[in-house]
Amino acid sequence: MTNIIEANEIADVLATGDTVVIDARGGADALDRFNAGHLEGALFVDLETDLSEKSVNAAEGGRHPLPEVSKFGALLGRLGIGPSTRIIVYDDKRGAMAAARFWWMMKAVGHREVAVVSGGLEAIVQVGLPITTDFLELLTELEDYPVTEWQLPIAEMEQVANAAGNQGWIVIDVRENYRYQGISEPIDLVAGHIPGAVNIPYLDNLDGEGRFLPAKELRDKYAGILGETDPQNIIVHCGSGVTACHTLLALEEAGMSGAGLYVGSWSEWSRNGLPVAVGEA
Repeated sequence: MTNIIEANEIADVLATGDTVVIDARGGADALDRFNAGHLEGALFVDLETDLSEKSVNAAEGGRHPLPEVSKFGALLGRLGIGPSTRIIVYDDKRGAMAAARFWWMMKAVGHREVAVVSGGLEAIVQVGLPITTDFLELLTELEDYPVTEWQLPIAEMEQVANAAGNQGWIVIDVRENYRYQGISEPIDLVAGHIPGAVNIPYLDNLDGEGRFLPAKELRDKYAGILGETDPQNIIVHCGSGVTACHTLLALEEAGMSGAGLYVGSWSEWSRNGLPVAVGEA
């Protein structure tokens, strides 16, 4: 499997066996939305409790800090996922939210066979795959997935401050442009952006139907913006380190591996009295 799978390819992958389908959702009503309809055979994963470790102070790690890697390994074992398992993951936000975060976390523990469904649940419904309200019992549980550390680049706040606007580095803010400009801020306490960061909204990774652009289009798009910048000198952030993973997936699909994730993102930066810019860069 590649990192992105089309909904009409799911049935063929499932027919080969040893594949786990994950329905990953976020928000207080995530489980209610899952129960209202999901792909038959999918297992539920919650962004708020499974893919993040909430703290009482978002100034320390943002709104969706990563859980301890050992805790994530235990979750994977409970889901019946081992190092050789193929994984298909989708969400109800066209792959832009919890699905992309789950994909990044799997890649960050060294897993190879994991793919996000382009277009998410909406695309799955459109191709006529079976949707159910039944809650599937967990598959045969395995031992904890063997993990010791996150293996993909993770940027801390100080590194982001040093990189933003620094020649040879690029900090990408993937939030919608109105949030980047500071016109309004629907979630965090302060509107604006990290001085020196460039705005490439994650929605630009998608076509008019909410599917990922083809790999060549993504490659041309990012090469035109980022030029010859080494991907290892690129840091990606969003509001809380979730939709940033959507752009990291797009960069991977474009053949530009190695960019880092600022997990704390704007939710952490904006709560620490750091400089804030508004308007276009």
